[in-house]
Amino acid sequence: MLTLHEYAPSQNCWKIRVLLGLLGIAYRSEPVGIFSGESRTPEFLAENPVGATPVLVLEDGRAIAESNAILTYLAEGTRFMPAASSPEGRYARAKVMQWLFFEQYYVEPVIGSLRFWTLTGRLEINAGLVPGKRDAAVRALSALERTFAKSMFLGGDDFTIADIANYAYAHLADDCGFPLAGFPNIARWVDRVAGIIGPGYPVVPYGPEARPN
Repeated sequence: MLTLHEYAPSQNCWKIRVLLGLLGIAYRSEPVGIFSGESRTPEFLAENPVGATPVLVLEDGRAIAESNAILTYLAEGTRFMPAASSPEGRYARAKVMQWLFFEQYYVEPVIGSLRFWTLTGRLEINAGLVPGKRDAAVRALSALERTFAKSMFLGGDDFTIADIANYAYAHLADDCGFPLAGFPNIARWVDRVAGIIGPGYPVVPYGPEARPN
């Protein structure tokens, strides 16, 4: 059985739970106390040298880190990842990869960070970084807004792992001061994605362990 090493409140881990659920793949969840040093032990660093969650350990003991790499591995050969068996398929696959890279460069480090700082009382600690992050968040959300003016999903007409990845943090932008009412095309996409994912994957709130000492 697959083992998912995860810190449940992380939306990077949430992405993996969603895809495993949509694919009907059984797995074992192994909680990682990232604030108590469990992600820095020699055993965990042997699985992910960066010391971050999620990490997916395969049945044979090999490990895969980085959330979007895990999504790509799990989605291979499924309806959630285009096959590169034709020129059109290669293009569709490349577009999915484009949006996976976009999410990890423009969405998660910006909206993800601002949301974490907001919900755990860290905005003042990171005050010098907040204005730049907020400007970057507007750029990222504006890019998604323009895209959904012309497209149902990030892969065009088809729901893919690119949508799961970007939805993870984008649909929570209101938590850090970006109401989706100001981005109506994103709001409609969020409703479409929520309808596909269903209610079985709640967002796990941060606990007291995440607040600064």
